[in-house]
Amino acid sequence: MRKIFTPFEWQEGRHKVSPQPRVGYAWVLCGDGLATEKLDGTNVRLTTRNGHLVRIEKRRHPKKSQKREGILDPWYIDADPNDPANKHIISAVSNTDTSGWPDGEHCCEAVGPKIQGNPLGLEVNVCVPFELRVGKIPIYHDAPRDWHALKEYLRGLESLYSPGHLAEGIVFHHPNGSMSKIRRKDFDYD
Repeated sequence: MRKIFTPFEWQEGRHKVSPQPRVGYAWVLCGDGLATEKLDGTNVRLTTRNGHLVRIEKRRHPKKSQKREGILDPWYIDADPNDPANKHIISAVSNTDTSGWPDGEHCCEAVGPKIQGNPLGLEVNVCVPFELRVGKIPIYHDAPRDWHALKEYLRGLESLYSPGHLAEGIVFHHPNGSMSKIRRKDFDYD
């Protein structure tokens, strides 16, 4: 899973986006692609073959020392089902029906009561695939595409996946497979 960038540049010295568009992401601002809900959980990758789950992986980010060596993108490692540190991921996987998924690797967000503080108020852990063809990712058909409108839109954006809770943000999906994300916390609210 390659790193997904915001469609805007970061403010100098702060972890907040500026109104300046990021080079290569004009497609977002022009309205291309679909806007889906960004779920707040843990990134995992599930591999399926003939309707069966054959591999469970979790994402790892490079350490500071690795970043200094030029390793910037995250990677996946196997999630050992016997390791207690993976019990919530394994719970999410066990509650996810992958039988109809096509063969291949499927990046997902593991969400639920014991994952990232459960901001969506879910009752069980589950994996939600990022792929539009596989998952049931909620689409925001009315999502604006400029900095000022997105800032206001995200301020109180209700989750479509779990109504009554706030959405973490939006992921834009271009037809060519490119993605871009923007989260509420990326903006500086006064």
